[in-house]
Amino acid sequence: MVTETYVPLFHEIFERVHKAKTKDEKVAILKKHNSAGLRWFLRANFDPDVEWLLPEGNVPYIPNDAPDGTEHTRLHREYKTLDNFISLLGVVARPNIVQSRRESLFIQLLEGLSASEANLVVQAKDKKLGRAYKGLSIPVCKEAFNWNDNFMLKD
Repeated sequence: MVTETYVPLFHEIFERVHKAKTKDEKVAILKKHNSAGLRWFLRANFDPDVEWLLPEGNVPYIPNDAPDGTEHTRLHREYKTLDNFISLLGVVARPNIVQSRRESLFIQLLEGLSASEANLVVQAKDKKLGRAYKGLSIPVCKEAFNWNDNFMLKD
């Protein structure tokens, strides 16, 4: 039996979802790669109760030009740092961070990720992942992760 040891980058997972032909195939791809990081990242993009505490639009950062899988951090490990940049239901996860520091930390996060993953974070910040990857949608995510309407695990 072959065990898959490679953990794909989020953009690789989203590309697979984008290329899948049916909703069932899209759901199966997300189920296969289900992780706390993937769920939290997609929730940060789709959940209307999650507000990004950063300006919308382009971010002035220098993309990491190292090839995917080499000299950079990975979003599936860095997802917890997203708490620095969001509020949930109006509650700021890290309220003691001043805005200029928050923006500086965000740029550092982006510059540490591969260019592809940094682009994903910028798209999620602006809640635009569903536009960039057709088929990556709230209904697909809800089915894949067994979420209710509040993006929480169903009872």
